[in-house]
Amino acid sequence: MRKFTTVLVHSGAALLGSTILCTSGTALAQEVVIDDDRDIVVTASKREQNLQDVPLAITAIGTERLDQLQVNEFSDVVKFLPSVTIQSAAPGFAQVYFRGVSSGENANHSASLPTVGTYLDEMPVTTIQGALDIHTYDLARVEALAGPQGTLYGASSMAGTLKLVTNKPDTSGTYGEASFQLNSVAHGGIGGIAEGFVNAPLGERAALRLVGWYRRDAGYIDNIAGSRTYASSGITQSNADLVEKDYNGVDTYGARLALGIELDDDWTIRPLVTGQVQKSNGSFAQERSTSVAGDLQTVQYNPESAEDKWIQAALTIEGKLGNWDLTVTGGHLRRQTVTESDYSDYAYFYDAIAGYGSYFYDNNDDLVNPNQYIQGKDRYRRNFFEARVASPADARIRFIGGVFYQRQSHNIEQNYIIDDIADAITVTGTDSNIWLTQQKRVDRDYAAFGELSFDITDKLTLTGGGRVYKFDNSLIGFFGFSAGYSSRTGEAACFAPAALPNSPCTNLDERTKDSDFIHKLNLTYKISDDALVYGTFSRGFRPGGINRRGGLAPYGPDTLDNYEFGWKTSFGPIRFNGAVYQEDWNGIQLSFLGPNGLTEIRNAGVARIRGVEIDVGYRQDGFSLNAGFSYNDAEIREDFCRIANATFDCALPGTDGSANALLAPAGTALPVTPKFKGNIVARYEFPLMGNEGHFQLAANHVGKRRSDLRTLQNGIKGQFASYSTVDMSFGITADSWRAEIFATNLFDSNGVINSGVQCVETVCGDVDGDTATGGVFYDTVIRPRLIGIKVSKDF
Repeated sequence: MRKFTTVLVHSGAALLGSTILCTSGTALAQEVVIDDDRDIVVTASKREQNLQDVPLAITAIGTERLDQLQVNEFSDVVKFLPSVTIQSAAPGFAQVYFRGVSSGENANHSASLPTVGTYLDEMPVTTIQGALDIHTYDLARVEALAGPQGTLYGASSMAGTLKLVTNKPDTSGTYGEASFQLNSVAHGGIGGIAEGFVNAPLGERAALRLVGWYRRDAGYIDNIAGSRTYASSGITQSNADLVEKDYNGVDTYGARLALGIELDDDWTIRPLVTGQVQKSNGSFAQERSTSVAGDLQTVQYNPESAEDKWIQAALTIEGKLGNWDLTVTGGHLRRQTVTESDYSDYAYFYDAIAGYGSYFYDNNDDLVNPNQYIQGKDRYRRNFFEARVASPADARIRFIGGVFYQRQSHNIEQNYIIDDIADAITVTGTDSNIWLTQQKRVDRDYAAFGELSFDITDKLTLTGGGRVYKFDNSLIGFFGFSAGYSSRTGEAACFAPAALPNSPCTNLDERTKDSDFIHKLNLTYKISDDALVYGTFSRGFRPGGINRRGGLAPYGPDTLDNYEFGWKTSFGPIRFNGAVYQEDWNGIQLSFLGPNGLTEIRNAGVARIRGVEIDVGYRQDGFSLNAGFSYNDAEIREDFCRIANATFDCALPGTDGSANALLAPAGTALPVTPKFKGNIVARYEFPLMGNEGHFQLAANHVGKRRSDLRTLQNGIKGQFASYSTVDMSFGITADSWRAEIFATNLFDSNGVINSGVQCVETVCGDVDGDTATGGVFYDTVIRPRLIGIKVSKDF
């Protein structure tokens, strides 16, 4: 007897086993039926298509395999997407990269938009400081669309798009699931997960789906005892009251409510509300210095924590206009992050080299402890609307197109605090701020887009697409010191009264806007029912924006041109898909720290990425083997100068006449992303005591990477070494329950995914952190070995 799994998707591409699905960007929902014999039928209104017929480089992981791979959070998803790399400092602050397209952005709140767009269902949910760390439960699938997706997805899908698609309400009956997990992390504590959903019809034409989750991620970083004495004052600082083992625990809880209402046979309304709270403590980086005895230790002198709260409400309406399909969707997202960060390293090393501590005194003119810490509050708002139509999918000429609008705002508040400093050097209106950033950033996007496909013959199809877009971005507010501390910056540079609450005045008010057109061209040849090849020329873009340092010009958009040849083939139980490509990245928005540690962004680079992606699968009886890898040779093609000029000659002044410098020569590899990344998953399902048992092994490898594009800074911070992980699971499935024991990162790899340092950038040469010219380096590492047991019950 054949067993079927049914899910809803918008279209299809490559498979990764029995429940891995993908999209081609068509407007209609389609039902994908997958059985053990790998018969794959895609059905929708007036359409029937094999999943392998879609000519796009897409990898997707469906509901069942998300569970099999122990995927719970955003970083778990990326692990099994060969074209995708993640850089993270803490939960909720992850940057995602496709195909090596990374310049090492520092993700500052007023820096460039990400190069990858993130979607929750139909709505973009990308924010500057990282993708939403959505708990990945009861998802229909996660889709990774590699390469520029500019025509259909627009701004910030320059290098690719990640879509998290939820399971829809189902009118067929009442059912649900409850799942519980208990786990232990090596060198750390005990964690667990409780999650569940219920699906309930509300009559014949309506249903609701309620999902809830709570997750406790145990800590594994120890904050050990330490002390330091400031050279200028002789004041000694201790962290005795903050010493704690496993102090970086995380609690995540949230819920999702979805409704599906069929007005008639042609029209459907789907409202959705999702909310999540994530509270994390401590640091997620291990210290690289003589102050610590080994891995997974740090010495922090101020409390560190983050609270990330967000809620998203969206509405999608689908219906018919004659025999055309109409989709109208919109949504609103609110996110708030409240953070505490230790900034004492900056104070200590700056004091050691420049007598920094001698500048800070109280109202009695006595020196105070120059220890510095940051308290931040970031508030995000996003409004989104899209309306699109699609012609019948079985016509020889097919069209999909529409209009798009979004407005995202970011209210930025960053308090740099030194306790008990004198009123004269305190930023006006604050308690004890030596520095204040109080700004509002608004990014506006407008677009009209369309794609037209024409079947030249039964086997040859030509598709052309385009997007006309306009962006309008602004930044207003205050940044800097008090007038009593600096006579040149901060309050001394103000030119208008306060435009924002809680700021002393306004010293920044800039706006930039532009419009343009991008394109896509695809030619697909279907060799047989089981094989096709395609060629694509496409472009992605990222809007320009404002430099928050007054006097610096706005930075313009950058673009990515993609030249790609791909294939999709199936031979009985074997699947073999792949793509080779070249991507030209022009006008790169390169960010780096300038004076006062302020991020500066300039269009100052040209890069080329040449790569290949391979996806292979085999399934026979109870055994399946799936493997994927990518290889990307990504490098800059011209010298990277501190300030761009027409000839890329760093010996010549920049475009603004300022003195220049060579930061990285032509041929330097782009940072953060590896040349090689790959994974392989083997699974065997077998009879076990009258039920179904399974054993699974999964291996993942990430190659070495540069930490920074710039030669000097990369030499200081060092390269990220390659690392590999192995996961294992064994379990049993009965009629209505499942039990499993599992281990992730079985051999306890200490792979580094990010690195940072607090000090004056030009003197961070001593990684030991014990001299006047040093700085303490911090490496964010993957989670250590996790062993757990999981039990689930269907009802």
